[in-house]
Amino acid sequence: MSAGACKIGIIGGSGLYGMTELEVHEERAIETPFGSPSEVFLLGELSGRRVAFLARHGRGHRILPSELNFRANIYAFKTLGVERLVSLSAVGSLRRRYRPTHIVVPDQFIDRTRHRPDTFFGNGLAAHVAFADPICPVLMEVCAEQSAAAGAVVHRGGTYVCMEGPQFSTRAESFMHRGWNADVIGMTNLQEAKLAREAEICYSTLALVTDYDCWHEEEEDVTVEAVLAVLQQNARTAQAAVARIVAALPEERAPGSCPCASALEHALITDPAVVPKSVLRDLAPIVGRVLGGGADSLNRDERERT
Repeated sequence: MSAGACKIGIIGGSGLYGMTELEVHEERAIETPFGSPSEVFLLGELSGRRVAFLARHGRGHRILPSELNFRANIYAFKTLGVERLVSLSAVGSLRRRYRPTHIVVPDQFIDRTRHRPDTFFGNGLAAHVAFADPICPVLMEVCAEQSAAAGAVVHRGGTYVCMEGPQFSTRAESFMHRGWNADVIGMTNLQEAKLAREAEICYSTLALVTDYDCWHEEEEDVTVEAVLAVLQQNARTAQAAVARIVAALPEERAPGSCPCASALEHALITDPAVVPKSVLRDLAPIVGRVLGGGADSLNRDERERT
């Protein structure tokens, strides 16, 4: 990994299309085998550390959750050298104690999406990563501690329901999710977490509560107007929290401290000899570590030919 690699990545969600304290050195457009990411990456310095920032929905919020190219986004972070990825996301609360402006740092997901590619693998290369605990426990603790230190009301742990959208929940669905003992609901983070694990990137979410979905008998049902009213305050809190998180992260990931960095160690099933060369070439940034020089050299040879 190059000395100039951005080892820390930040994904900005609704209302967070940039970081005011980020000293931007470069805006970089990245193309991937999976297409274009949501937006150009802002590369620069935050809290004295090199970081890469991506606006999940693009500047001006022009991309629906179901339209997001999750694979391109995470693949591009990997090529930039990112090892730890902090995701910011607006969510609805499914619990009375999680109030608008609070931050939940979830440790579990429930998938209620239907139309989204969520793996780098296939096309002749099979892999199955462990995903019982989908959030990096080390990064999660730093996120929770530093968000609280920034003045936020923080809830450690909890279950994030990832729904398809773009419509909000029906009332029946909202009560069902509460019956599942879920804690917050959003539309974006599960695919990011799955792909980050496949890319051996530590991942954690700051779920920024904006509303009570539509289950709460004493609160108005969620609307865009209600969400926007809370987003500005949430954005200020989130930016202060992220600045502290970036400063608190150690320079290097301690070996064996979490399962993320070795997620592919025993996950690849296919005999490398039968994997199409085009697949090895495209996935070199993802699988090069576990397949040795083969994938990396294929990628290098292709660059030299072009």
